[in-house]
Amino acid sequence: MSEKLIVVSNRIPTGAAPSGGLVVALHDALAEHQGIWIGAHPDRDDDTGVPLIEVGTDPYTRLGFRISDEEYETYYLGFANSVLWPICHRRGDLVELSRESEEGYHAVNARLARQIADLAGPDDLIWVHDYHFFPLALELRRLGVSARIGFFLHIPFPALGDLGALSERADMPGWLAAYDLVGLQTRADVARCLELFRATEGAEMLLNGKIKLRERTVAVRSFPIGIDVEGFAAAAREPLAPGTLGADMAGDILIGVDRLDYSKGLPNRFRAFGQYLETRQDHDRRVSFLQIAPPTREEVSAYQDIRTELEEIAGRLNGEHSELDWTPLRYIHRAIDRDLLAQLCRRARAALVTPFADGMNLVAKEYVAAQDAHDPGVLILSRMAGAAEDLTEALLINPYDVDEISEAIARALDMPRAERRDRHAACLEAVRATDVSVWSSDFLKALMQRGDDLPFDMGRLAPEKV
Repeated sequence: MSEKLIVVSNRIPTGAAPSGGLVVALHDALAEHQGIWIGAHPDRDDDTGVPLIEVGTDPYTRLGFRISDEEYETYYLGFANSVLWPICHRRGDLVELSRESEEGYHAVNARLARQIADLAGPDDLIWVHDYHFFPLALELRRLGVSARIGFFLHIPFPALGDLGALSERADMPGWLAAYDLVGLQTRADVARCLELFRATEGAEMLLNGKIKLRERTVAVRSFPIGIDVEGFAAAAREPLAPGTLGADMAGDILIGVDRLDYSKGLPNRFRAFGQYLETRQDHDRRVSFLQIAPPTREEVSAYQDIRTELEEIAGRLNGEHSELDWTPLRYIHRAIDRDLLAQLCRRARAALVTPFADGMNLVAKEYVAAQDAHDPGVLILSRMAGAAEDLTEALLINPYDVDEISEAIARALDMPRAERRDRHAACLEAVRATDVSVWSSDFLKALMQRGDDLPFDMGRLAPEKV
């Protein structure tokens, strides 16, 4: 790597020890190349004109940019999470568009670009992460920054029809074309991005697979993100300590682990489990479902609605099916230690991963990595999750079809060990092939080349059929 690596994301790691998918993915590269990670400072302040604030230097420099309380409402809760998030997750009906929020979003991106421009040299690599910063490269180019700039979207790329919910002032093709490389999770995402450019006046598809828009040329490729396979597997092998969550659960266990978000399909998942309980042939068989759903973006009304709906379904389901010594659905609305999650995944006979739309869904890969290969559990996976492109031997389901999810639960619980082992082995091979270290290495190699001569087995174009 030529000079330094500058990573930009909304959140910034606050400790030296890596934890969480993105931090693990970028830790080694940043530490090796004396990199800089820039993210929103955890403390909001109305004095947003101050320079970037150092929040740590070991093993790489971490710098925070300030946002005010008002910008948190407009840039973050407003435009990023009440406009861009629903658009990317096929929920245009939930868009809450306002001129104030859009202006706040652009103001934060423009100010951050000025701060980065003071740090970045022409030979640096700038790697921007996620929908909070779609226009950041365009702002940097306006300031004369010539460094290689890459972008990775961790959520689904929006469908062309859903982008119509953006205001006329939004210029998604122009935002993307300012980057040298746009990385997306799946081949289907690449296909949707190419469709956007095909519909854009003045965009040209080049013979080398790049897209030219006005004076800019950008490469669009898929880089399916993964997990630290060995690290998660090692944590999963540790036994559940007495008295911890799940240690007292007997019989067959199903598990779900999701942020409390309307894109995750949780109400249908709860309904499907209830239907399984009603239709199971052996009514003496006690199957327990453990759903862990930490809160997120609780200030947004759509998230308040999904929480209320889940609590109502959970209460009704347990009221109809519980016994004095058995509660079939345990709904945990708080964060759980990552090592404990790994142990719970290994304990569970099946995992329910049923999003309506998801960029990748690393829980699916974590569940596979956590299993005992000699007696593994079964992954029940939505076809709408990015992980379904590669984890084809999971039980793939339609997340809108409650009957199909219920039937998949019954099938998973009764599946012979030989079939479970075969399916798990195929899924584990795919999970290992997309280990998080491979993902970060492949993206940075491609960015160094500005997407030139990128082999198809490293960053994949869209398939012939999506």
